[in-house]
Order: sequence, then C-alpha cells, then structure tokens
Amino acid sequence: MTAPARDIAVIGFGPSGATAAALLGRAGFSVLVIDRDTAVYDRPRAIALDHEILRLFDNLGLAEAVLPHTAPFTASEHFGAAGQLIRRVEMVPPPYPLGYTPSLVFSQPPVEAALRRQAAATPGVEVRLGTTLTAIAPDAEGVTLTLRGADGEEAPLRAGQVIACDGASSFVRQALGIRFEDLVFDEPWLVVDLLLEPGAAHALPETSAQFCDPARPVTYILGPGRHRRFEIMLLPGEDPKAMQQEDAVWRLLARWVTPAAARLWRAASYRFHALVAAEWRRGRVFLAGDAAHQQPPFIGQGMCQGLRDVANLAWKLAAVRDGADPALLDSYAGERGQHVRTLTGRIKAIGRQVCERDPVAAAARDAALLAQGGGRAPVVTRQEIVPPLEAGFLDSAAHPARGSLFPQPWIEAPGGAVLMDRVAGTGWRLVLAEGAAPPAALPPGVTLLRLGPGGLVEREGVLAAWFARQGAIAALVRPDHYVFGLAAEGAALAALLHRFAARLHPASLAKEIA
Repeated sequence: MTAPARDIAVIGFGPSGATAAALLGRAGFSVLVIDRDTAVYDRPRAIALDHEILRLFDNLGLAEAVLPHTAPFTASEHFGAAGQLIRRVEMVPPPYPLGYTPSLVFSQPPVEAALRRQAAATPGVEVRLGTTLTAIAPDAEGVTLTLRGADGEEAPLRAGQVIACDGASSFVRQALGIRFEDLVFDEPWLVVDLLLEPGAAHALPETSAQFCDPARPVTYILGPGRHRRFEIMLLPGEDPKAMQQEDAVWRLLARWVTPAAARLWRAASYRFHALVAAEWRRGRVFLAGDAAHQQPPFIGQGMCQGLRDVANLAWKLAAVRDGADPALLDSYAGERGQHVRTLTGRIKAIGRQVCERDPVAAAARDAALLAQGGGRAPVVTRQEIVPPLEAGFLDSAAHPARGSLFPQPWIEAPGGAVLMDRVAGTGWRLVLAEGAAPPAALPPGVTLLRLGPGGLVEREGVLAAWFARQGAIAALVRPDHYVFGLAAEGAALAALLHRFAARLHPASLAKEIA
C-alpha cells in the first residue's frame, strides 16, 4: 500500500472531533478532519462543562475565548413527591482544585465555533466541511477512506489512523460492525430551551432543580445569561413529535413560565440512553465521544466524556509515534470504557431516582434520602460523582489517589498569579512536595517540578494540602493530568520511576539490562 496521505483522519468536527484535531495538530501530526455539515448547529445541545474540560481548553489556548460563554452551574435542588427538598447537588468549595470553577453551564454554538477556529488554525490540520465518509477499509498499514465532497464526487484517501467522532449514529461504528452494549436505561424526554425576555430574570427559580414528581419528572437548569432549560419526561402514549410542538410545550411549562416571560429557542424530543461500544478500537480505528458511548444527562457529563476520550487518546498516539510501547494504545479502551461504565452507573442511579413514577416508591425514596441526611436533605458534589481512572496505564502500586486528577493551583509569578499548567506545561511531570529530595535521575521526557521557594510557590496551598492528605512526597502526572502513581519516600520514588520507564519503554529497558 502507498504511504498514508495523512497521519490521522478525524471523522466529525463537533466538540470531540475539533478538540482531537487541535491536540493532534499541536503534537505534530498531519490531520484531516471532515464533517458532512458546513456550519456549527446554531441551537444549544450540551449545556454543562466541568473544570477538567476547561483546563483542557486552557491547555489549547482557548480559555479566554470560551469563558465569556459560560457561567457557574448553580446548585441543583431535588424536590420530592410532596414538593419537599430531598437532596442538593453542589460543587466543591474554594479553593478550587483545578483553578477553575468546578461546574459550569455554557452556550454550545459559540464554544463549538471557537473550538473549530482553533483546530483549523493549528499547523498540520486540514478541515473539509460538506464532506461525507462513504466507506472505510482498515488494513495492517493504515486505513483507506472514501470521501464524497460537496460536489458529489468521491475520492479515496489514506490515513495512518482514524478517530471516529461522528456521533451516536456513527457511520464508522456501524460500518465496522461494532455493536452498542445496552446499560439498561431508556426513557423518552423533551428538552426545551428558552431565552428569558429582558427584565424577566426572576420569572423562574434562581437555582437549578430536579422536580422528582411521580406524575411527571422535570429537570430545570439555569444556562448562561438569559438561557434556561427544561427537560421533561414524556409519559406513555404521548407522541414525541406532537409534544415538541409550541402549543404543547407551553402547556407543559405553564406551571413555571408563560410566553410573556420567555421565548422558545428549541424543543426536541430524545430518548435518554445508557449505551457503550463493545469495542473502542478496531486496529487502526478508534471510537470517541457519542460514537463510543451515550449516557443520561442528569449531571451534564455527556460532552465532557467525549473530550476526555480524545485527550486520553491524543497523548498516547503521540507517545507511540515517539517510541513508546505500542501496547500503550490498548489502554485507551480499558481506561475510558471503565470510566464511562462507572460514571454511567452513578448517573443511572440518580436518573432512576428522578424518574420514579410509582407514588409509593417515590415516597419511600424521599424518606430514604432524608434519613440519609439525618432528617435534612443530604448534600453531594458533582465532583465526587465523577470517578477516577480505575484501570489502564497506571502504576502497579495501589494508592487511593492513583488515577485521580492532579490538582492545578494558582502559582505566584512576576506578573501575578498564573495557573500551574501555564508554567509547567502538559507533558509527563514529576511533582515534588516542598522539602522532598529529587531523584538521582529522571526518565527521558519527564519534567521535574518542586513546590516551595525556588520552585512553584502556590497562592492557596492546594497542592501542599493534597500531598499531606495523600501521605506522599511525589506524584508522577500523565500528559492528560491523571496521576500515574505516588511515592511516600525516596526509595519508593526511585521504584515508581523505574516501573514507569519499564511500562512506557520496555524494549529500551530490556536492552539496557542486556
């Protein structure tokens, strides 16, 4: 076969595809990204981000472009069958562990447009809109794609690897015969987006809510600015298409708002699914985002999960290109698949409680939640719902913080405090607690960072407190900011670095031993 015309082809130019293209272009790959649509969809779909994703955007140089289109995600108050408060879902308090507000709402069209601009401006990235993938044929050396342009002409293209970010109805997944595993959640809902009229800001509640009413469960979210969203469960016998008509929508919303206070922006019926691909990789083809998984939206993690996928995959593709063990790519499916399954299980548990339609069971749910809080509504944070990585390219020595996100404090700098990533970069980092002795040698490609005078001086003590909680003097951090492993003292640190080098470059280690 001829050499690949592109190192990597990305199918789909939504948030996951655009982020993948930008990350891969920055890593030095030649990238072709295609999408059959020619413009960003101008209505909101995803509405929630978290601090991990904003950190990723900042790493891409996008934070300043994205932040004007965001707002803090207000606490979500859950109300029971009798209208009583039965739970609050909040975000962790300051000082924030990753430097940014931990939970945010956002407006997808301008954020997606900013992602596309960034990807298209990245050297090595070519964007073809109005282009459809009509056939895919992987082989041992690469992948042959058949692309149909806006003029209807078809032409083949070779790529070394393919990342399919082409959505829930993914052509790539179906063409390769990869099935979805059903994680057993399937409910019909109507999603309604409103724009409040000027001066009507107080026409609706000022905090987000889950109305866990067995007669008809409803979710309410405060979006940025004048954007408000309702997600309304459809009942047996209701026609989804009929229920998304404007007169039907206003009848459903009459309890909270009238057309005098808000303008209907979008109404769309969905089935809230819990699905995960049985395979995330078929040779040189990888699935990501909605092509690989779908989850109910009860804590707003759908888009976040897709961006975690591509952030995980991009650094591994670069590492293998640069000589790391090719088996590193096998960890993509294990890490992301388990993370998706665990988080989806937690979301399903919340969704089952929200969606309970039996009045007796709903009353029992309410009583159980209040009992859990000692007679008051219990409080949980969105951050504790999102799990760490549980398997994959992690140190073999167990530690509670292994696989968790490494904190990002504000660091003192001559021009004022800056976030740590802007000083430390995003490669492999060995971070030492204040006073910890450095190792005798570092593995190639690992940057050494020290807390304290002469090193990183943090403003709020986030990292110092983290190291104290973990009983550690050092953490080895991956390019996607997850903790590979930790060490409590010098000998353990040397062993940690040896295990890391043996995992990432086993052939080099074998040659060194020989």
